[in-house]
Amino acid sequence: MLENSTGEGDEFINEVATIGLIHHASIVRLLGFCSQGTRRALIYEFMPNESLEKYIFLHASGASQQILVPNKMVDIALGIARGMEYLHHGCNKRILHFDIKPHNILLDYKFNPKISDFGLAKLCARDQSIVTLTTARGTMGYIAPELYSRNFGEVSYKSDVYSFGMLVLEMVSGRRNSDPGVASQNEVYLPEWIFEKVITGHDLVLAREMTGDEREKIRQLAIVALWCIQWNPRNRPSMTKVVNMLTGRLENLQMPPKPFISSESHPVP
Repeated sequence: MLENSTGEGDEFINEVATIGLIHHASIVRLLGFCSQGTRRALIYEFMPNESLEKYIFLHASGASQQILVPNKMVDIALGIARGMEYLHHGCNKRILHFDIKPHNILLDYKFNPKISDFGLAKLCARDQSIVTLTTARGTMGYIAPELYSRNFGEVSYKSDVYSFGMLVLEMVSGRRNSDPGVASQNEVYLPEWIFEKVITGHDLVLAREMTGDEREKIRQLAIVALWCIQWNPRNRPSMTKVVNMLTGRLENLQMPPKPFISSESHPVP
């Protein structure tokens, strides 16, 4: 429910128009909408398990540990990736979401992920690789560097890829990408913390015991995510490439360069 909406209700209209074009198993289905004066509402299919955010950041709880096991993390990451691939490459118009984050990933009764909240989305031609924005859009912590400064590159569908990478890093670690509760200052920036853990072979998840196979799945997910959050957009994979990474021989993945350093172009494996 959007109460006391002002102006023309651009965000509401944009979401209705955008999601009305979309039909995919990994994207929440819009059933209808209501608009009366300044009160507006979107009616979506019911998602009984709420948002992914609830399970990531309650990672230490017993219920969360039983749900977000490594195999389920891979399934969730793959479901989101397939939905994003459809938005970027499968629609008549390319749809850039610009607000991919755990709160906007809803879970159905089987804990399958569905992308929601298209209020900030932008449509463009399928052959249009660069988009123009007057201001940054999204949620702090998930916004790609180029949305703040074009010195990092042009805004494109690769900006959504960055947000996906941050989401996956949070999922595999159970930590927010900027956690003020972390005691050590050199661990505040989550990608740097994860990069060092992967390089040195340390566990990313300390709240539960894991088998060697489970540890490897977490490591592989982290590597995919680190590719996705490269500061140079040209170094990030497309979501099609991400799907291939998640469904192919992940053990052959190469470590990316440090993602928090603006560097020259590196080929995506």
